[in-house]
Amino acid sequence: MGFEEEYQAFIKAHLQVRTGERLRRLQEGHSQAEKMFLKQVWWPLFYHFRYLHPEYEVNDFKDGKRYLDFAYIRPAIRICFEIDGYGPHLKNISRWQFSDNLERQNQLVIDGWTVIRFSYDQVMEHPRRCQQFVQQVIGRWVGDGLDQTSLSIVEKEVLRLAIRKGEAISPVEVQKYLELSDKTVLKVLSQLADKKMLNPASGTIRVRSYRLGDQVKLSIRSNK
Repeated sequence: MGFEEEYQAFIKAHLQVRTGERLRRLQEGHSQAEKMFLKQVWWPLFYHFRYLHPEYEVNDFKDGKRYLDFAYIRPAIRICFEIDGYGPHLKNISRWQFSDNLERQNQLVIDGWTVIRFSYDQVMEHPRRCQQFVQQVIGRWVGDGLDQTSLSIVEKEVLRLAIRKGEAISPVEVQKYLELSDKTVLKVLSQLADKKMLNPASGTIRVRSYRLGDQVKLSIRSNK
């Protein structure tokens, strides 16, 4: 299925299991900004919405309830994604509300959440940049799984660099990052390309940059 079909099924599934205020918040709080985040940023990366929860309820530090635009939850992973619009309600926010919002975010961090915020303009005008942020923050956890593979230490570090960056890496970048000779770096990159972990991104006779291979991308998606 395409985005629209998967999106409708995703929202319907969450509506069916909610009642009371949690249901109302999803019906009224999930708006165009949140949908565009899914369409412009999330869907092109993963092609599914597993482990993602819209309008997710958390306990407030004042013993009330708060709702996150999106929560990505897996064992040992809790990531909050917030999509902030810029409108009259934001421009006219009081000092108390401003402080309250900051305190709320600080409390989420204390409670073990990673908080990532995007503006609606960023989602609409720079979706690829937003995708890179998402890939980097989630890829960090996937990168930790490399320790369970048979790759060499240097190979693992090269892949972690590529996952964190979210775009093509050059031999010069790897050389500076690992402080190794250019000969060693070229050998490691060639080995990863042979293992389908990296693919040439530019250059023909002499490869100038590499991107993550399909094998790694599939691993990232299957572990989401």
